[in-house]
Amino acid sequence: MILNKPCSAIIFPGQGSQYVGMGVALADKYDAAKEVFDEVDEALGQDLFKVIKDGPESELRLTSNAQPALMAVSLAIVRVIENISNHNIQNMVSFLAGHSLGEYSALTAAGSFSIADAAKLLKLRGESMQNAVPVGTGGMAALLGAELDVAKEVAVLASENGVCDIANDNAPGQIVLSGDLKTVEQSIEIAKAKGIRRAVLLPVSAPFHCSLMEPAAEKMLVALNAIKILPPKVPIVTNVSATKISGDPDDIRSSLVQQVTCMVRWRESIEWMIKNGITSFVELGAGKVLTGLNKRIDKDVQTIPVESPNAIEELLKILR
Repeated sequence: MILNKPCSAIIFPGQGSQYVGMGVALADKYDAAKEVFDEVDEALGQDLFKVIKDGPESELRLTSNAQPALMAVSLAIVRVIENISNHNIQNMVSFLAGHSLGEYSALTAAGSFSIADAAKLLKLRGESMQNAVPVGTGGMAALLGAELDVAKEVAVLASENGVCDIANDNAPGQIVLSGDLKTVEQSIEIAKAKGIRRAVLLPVSAPFHCSLMEPAAEKMLVALNAIKILPPKVPIVTNVSATKISGDPDDIRSSLVQQVTCMVRWRESIEWMIKNGITSFVELGAGKVLTGLNKRIDKDVQTIPVESPNAIEELLKILR
């Protein structure tokens, strides 16, 4: 059964899941959801919800907008579920996890961050990651049909001439590389020579989760040291460790700083939770990206995406 604490986990999506209009139906129907969007707007001093609602897409896609916007949608869903069910999300599941920026959503849902602090951190994170590398000099490539060991070989060979790191191990056969553009372009040719089914450049604005993001990591360290982080009320499985992290705020800070430059170990994170008794996942947030990845990781594990009012109502029937 979905949301049966001993065997369920909630996961939160990352950048790339955003689209104009996400969360608007929630805000229209539920005051609790609108309050979350208002909190984020107040914290940032901007009308981010207008961008979410009306676009343009190019403005929402900006990393500094997309990251807090996606968190706002996820936490709006959390707030609605808690408000209607009278159940705290922290008591419903064994683990929380999020893909890249989604880890901030998970930590906020777990009580480590306030929504306002999470919004400010993600705004800075987005700006810092975007500004770490001059526009047009970095790139990312997806290797489809590649396993991790082969992708590592490709990255090592390409790195002889520049920076090329593994940014995401998303699912079996879906690895993402990141680095300086020329080197990443070279990695595509190396991948093809190794027989990898498909290797393509991704339409991204910066080379996320690689060593070129070190300036952004340094800024996040300063920002994270300046805020109070509480121990999470439900265990968090992190991108960096692919396992449950301790509740020590210093460990959380360290993990979030490392996350900026390190690989997102999503496949391993899901596999670790499954090995530790999880048989069902709920994806709270925009889109169904993580639901799709989970199907590739383990087709026998149930994952339900929850974003719309109808999906929330169906989920709440289980809780009543």
